Amino acid sequence: MLSLSTPDLSRASFSRFRTPTFHLESTVRELSLYQFQVESHRLGKEIAEAFDRNPLLPGVVLLDNGQFEGMISRRRFFEHLSRPYGLELFFKRPVKSLYRFAHSDVLCLPSSMTIVMAAQAVLHRSPHLLYEPLVVEMAANDYRLIDVHQLLLAHAQIHQLATELLNNLYQQLETANRELKRQASLDGLTQLANRRKFDEYLQQEWWRMARERQPLALILCDIDWFKSYNDTYGHQAGDCCLQTVAQTLRHGVRRSTDLMARYGGEEFAAILPNTDLDGAFAVAQQLRSRVKALDITHGGCVPPGVVTLSVGVASQVPSSASSPEDLIAAADGALYRAKERGRDRVVVCDTCYDLARDA
Repeated sequence: MLSLSTPDLSRASFSRFRTPTFHLESTVRELSLYQFQVESHRLGKEIAEAFDRNPLLPGVVLLDNGQFEGMISRRRFFEHLSRPYGLELFFKRPVKSLYRFAHSDVLCLPSSMTIVMAAQAVLHRSPHLLYEPLVVEMAANDYRLIDVHQLLLAHAQIHQLATELLNNLYQQLETANRELKRQASLDGLTQLANRRKFDEYLQQEWWRMARERQPLALILCDIDWFKSYNDTYGHQAGDCCLQTVAQTLRHGVRRSTDLMARYGGEEFAAILPNTDLDGAFAVAQQLRSRVKALDITHGGCVPPGVVTLSVGVASQVPSSASSPEDLIAAADGALYRAKERGRDRVVVCDTCYDLARDA
């Protein structure tokens, strides 16, 4: 009676009903492997009968006294038997005699090799060997077979999963980069735009308004007597005051193109594109009124009262003859005069359009 190692048909059958899930680290051991190895002195007839009983077998592994000798694929086996005089030559002779004619270069893989690496090894073979089954060495003198089609299907699944993973990672990276960019543009304490963002946006809108020949307005605000507030209530209370004022100012500019930023210390700035001096003055008055309406007690000012703002306003149509620094200087000059004139007021640049307002 022929003693053959039976193929692992239970696993092969199981793979028909459940598609395995592979990943980048999956190895060829995880595929459906066929266990069909025989001593090379067995007759060709016996091998043919085993192939007939098990149509899924891709080939047979030949051993010589337990040592690996080679492999004959199912295709090559029956191809040689179907040739003229094939049955007479090989059917009743040891399969070793057929191996001399039907053998091919065997690709023997360790069972620990990843499916990805195994597929790359297969694709580097000569085209006439592409569909030859592969030999997998499980352990010493223990060899299994794998169908190349099955290996490439597993590799395709891994490639698809890897592509999906890379796409997901790319989207996460894009989201993280946007968040980092947003964080890099925010002031940590007030969550308003920081000075860097202010400078970038002012340059951007300056040249945009220059092209469109529209006015660009700038409002500079300063919390009155803020050093005294810190000295009286402490820096923690001072930070809370800055945060409260900042959020009030942020809600005071409503257009999507307007930007409210922390200019530095207790100073804030609003950039208002397409806004003339009258419009900027109205916004500045609202900002000053909103902060005063917070009714934050300020016992460190003279006389004691509530937290207020001094505000400077400037607006001009940008041109090649001027610069963003000129607009900043104009608004800063107006802010200085607001402080000189008693604080808690809005002063408009007296050189912008030759207009001056004081409230």
